Amino acid sequence: MARVPSAVVAATGLVGGYGVARWTKKRQLGGVVLATAGAAAAQQWRARAGGKAAGALTAAYVAAFAGSHPLAKKIGAWPSVLGVAGAVALASWAVADRKA
Repeated sequence: MARVPSAVVAATGLVGGYGVARWTKKRQLGGVVLATAGAAAAQQWRARAGGKAAGALTAAYVAAFAGSHPLAKKIGAWPSVLGVAGAVALASWAVADRKA
């Protein structure tokens, strides 16, 4: 089975979580997507880069989610979500996926 990079999993969680919440009008469903992808990415980060890196990347994932809200008021919802997802994906790739 092909291995999915953790950067893709993390970015998909942020974008997918927002998309599900927006299109279903059920924030809880978006939260489930966000949390599920975040947990899957955290497992990959731990396995590939160790516990400290996984903790830092998980904190970045949560901070990106939280930070996308005030950023959305300045630049719009989708640009904000795509921007923070890209930032988390880049960090994830640099720390956990680049060497794999």
